[in-house]
Amino acid sequence: MSIQVMRAVETWQQAGAYYVRIQAMARQYHITLREEFDDHDTPDAKYIVLLDNDFPVATCRLYEYGNKAMMLGRVVVLPEYRGKGLGRQAVLEAEKWSRELGCTQTVLESRDVAVGFYEKLGYTAYPGRVIHGETFTCIYMEKLLT
Repeated sequence: MSIQVMRAVETWQQAGAYYVRIQAMARQYHITLREEFDDHDTPDAKYIVLLDNDFPVATCRLYEYGNKAMMLGRVVVLPEYRGKGLGRQAVLEAEKWSRELGCTQTVLESRDVAVGFYEKLGYTAYPGRVIHGETFTCIYMEKLLT
């Protein structure tokens, strides 16, 4: 496994993020494309894409969220690549990019089953801030970037 990290800003690079999301979320959880792709998936959106020999295997989306904050989301790893630290790598790269863009905080809405994953990365959960989606229940979390 030879993993490369790419900051996807061009359409052909973003296609890698979309591929991972369709394969690992839309298909696995029977989420329609309309539900998976929202108003934050624009040509200006930023994506981290992890590649294994030029093949997209993991992704994370980030976009501005208020003053000096970045919302991370759509952290997805292909099923056969899970448990190898790629989700962690995608989040850490998104945080690094956020810092470079002048942000002091990252926030996210974690699936309830993934809260522990983000806590290990330094995120604080706000159990009172629950988001009940059609497919998943999520918990609001945040982290100060140092």
